[in-house]
Amino acid sequence: MARFANLRRISSLDPVADHEEIMRISAGLEFPWDYQKSLEMALFRTYCVPTISGLLERTGEFERRPQKRYDDTAVLMAELVEHGYDSPRGREALRVVNRQHGRYDISNDDMLYVLSTFVYNPIEWLSQYAWRPLTRNEQLASFHFYRAVGARMGIREIPSNYDEFLSFKKAYEQQHFVFAPSNRRIGQYTLDLFCSWYPSVLKPAVSRAVIAMLDPLMVRAFGFTAPPSWVGFAGRLALRARALVVRWLPVRREVKLTRARNRTYPGYPDGYRPSDLGASSSTAR
Repeated sequence: MARFANLRRISSLDPVADHEEIMRISAGLEFPWDYQKSLEMALFRTYCVPTISGLLERTGEFERRPQKRYDDTAVLMAELVEHGYDSPRGREALRVVNRQHGRYDISNDDMLYVLSTFVYNPIEWLSQYAWRPLTRNEQLASFHFYRAVGARMGIREIPSNYDEFLSFKKAYEQQHFVFAPSNRRIGQYTLDLFCSWYPSVLKPAVSRAVIAMLDPLMVRAFGFTAPPSWVGFAGRLALRARALVVRWLPVRREVKLTRARNRTYPGYPDGYRPSDLGASSSTAR
């Protein structure tokens, strides 16, 4: 079947030597929507760590312009996947990321944890809600891709083994997912951002639906009130129904990750460079 042409290509590649190509096919052709949503939830997850939420609160970025911060992160990551981390645009995107992080005192463990969510949260999301789960080749390619990205960000002591990094992530969450007022505030800013993408009359329903998708550890760390269990059930059922439809759609032929809709940089990448992004950049062109 033509629908599985990309999967056959991925299966022929090596997850170590060819991890950039596998990521480009997987995230850019097979699952662009699912990767976008899973990374939204991955970033949301990191705000359960008080040292991370506390830093974000002190910067004021989430309170003043959460949409811009969201778009900066999404577009910069898209540049790395679409063009490669050592391409001219990829290196430029990494310089922006490193410049932004370099302005703050961020612990290596917090950076390492955030990196781990970019690997494992999409894998978990796709196993539940995508039209097919990621293959082992795709899982390992994601690990090697973000390990290489992390090294270029100056993150130290990145595990060299897929399972070891996953174990680090799980242990870190068990130790550091605790309630803090900053978690709640950053979490609420993020919920409000998600709700702003829909008509205002839907805000209560969207907010409950998002919280229903969080695991109990996250709900407690944010201090949210969990909605009735049927809300989460309905949301998961809708996502799985979508996956059944997507399974029969024509295969994508062109990677357009950097052209995904964003609200801060209209028409991106036309007329923009990665260096135009970031907290101190101007959006006027």
